Amino acid sequence: MGRILVEADIEAAVKGGSVFACGGGGWADHGRMLGRAAINAGQPELVSIDELADDAWVATAAAIGAPGNTTAWQMLGVDYVKSVQLVEKELGARIAGLIIGQNGKSSTLNAWLPSAILGTKVVDAVGDLRAHPTGDMGSIGLANSPEQMIQSAAGGNRANNNYIELVTRGATAKVSPILRKAADMAGGFIASCRNPVAASYVKRHAALGGISMALDLGTAILKAEKRGDKAVIDAILKQTSGELIGQGRVTKKAVVYTGEAFDIGTVTIGSGSGALVLHVMNEYMAVDDGNGKRVATYPDVITTLNLSGVPMSVGEINEGQELLVLRVAKNKIPLSSSVTDPSVYPVVEAALGISISSYALKKAAR
Repeated sequence: MGRILVEADIEAAVKGGSVFACGGGGWADHGRMLGRAAINAGQPELVSIDELADDAWVATAAAIGAPGNTTAWQMLGVDYVKSVQLVEKELGARIAGLIIGQNGKSSTLNAWLPSAILGTKVVDAVGDLRAHPTGDMGSIGLANSPEQMIQSAAGGNRANNNYIELVTRGATAKVSPILRKAADMAGGFIASCRNPVAASYVKRHAALGGISMALDLGTAILKAEKRGDKAVIDAILKQTSGELIGQGRVTKKAVVYTGEAFDIGTVTIGSGSGALVLHVMNEYMAVDDGNGKRVATYPDVITTLNLSGVPMSVGEINEGQELLVLRVAKNKIPLSSSVTDPSVYPVVEAALGISISSYALKKAAR
């Protein structure tokens, strides 16, 4: 049976999504805005993919960009609704359900408002349990498909006359960069609806249950907060089956915003052989130790926490802060078909100058 999402679920979604944001994944206040708008506008409903007919249309609700305190972005709740309507018009059919491309501080709630206003179900499935930098990485195995797909975007800074609406049709790998460029032109952040497919495809290729995992994690965090900071950190470790791989002060932050709407660079924690170097492309994609040995790689969950157990986004981090580094190994989380698609890695590896696919495509031991 479906579950009506209510006010208590908002903070759980934000808190749990923040851990899976992996240093990116939007803004907590933006997520709260989306949640409040949705429950005030209607009754957003979370359903399993099994509750939809196999031939029902399911699309991905996503936010595109890298608003890491570096751009004058603006995204309103109505933009998420408009992007769905644009796809429905182009498709000539109703979208029955929406999955999300990834969890995050706001992205866990991306489908709530369209559900409340348009009646599309919030499907308990994600293109990627954790946040990632490119649309292809959350495209549930469609990145290398020659099939023509529909993608839309809406949003932008109105005061700067940067509001944009667009609809594209083409192979996913060809049209996804168009939406990312639109995000940059709009001010760094834009709402999108993309890649409508049959529910039966989602069932085979998405990471099922990913939204419930974020909600359950958030609920565990909220309960632990009453018992103090250590309890919060312990709750995160227990709920995710994660481990802390390091702790120290941020000694260097070298992250820059690019014209492709990416934040790219490194965050270094500690010094010498005990240092950790976190490779950033919007999100944390890998961690090397002070000797250059790899200790965590996408699709592992990689998250920085402050000493109170609060996940810190790259844009919130400053040199001198004391941080913990959380890793949840990939064999502890559901993985979508995108993770095993070799075509999604070259652009990330080129941007960062490191190997990701050698780990990501290696079969995890259970």
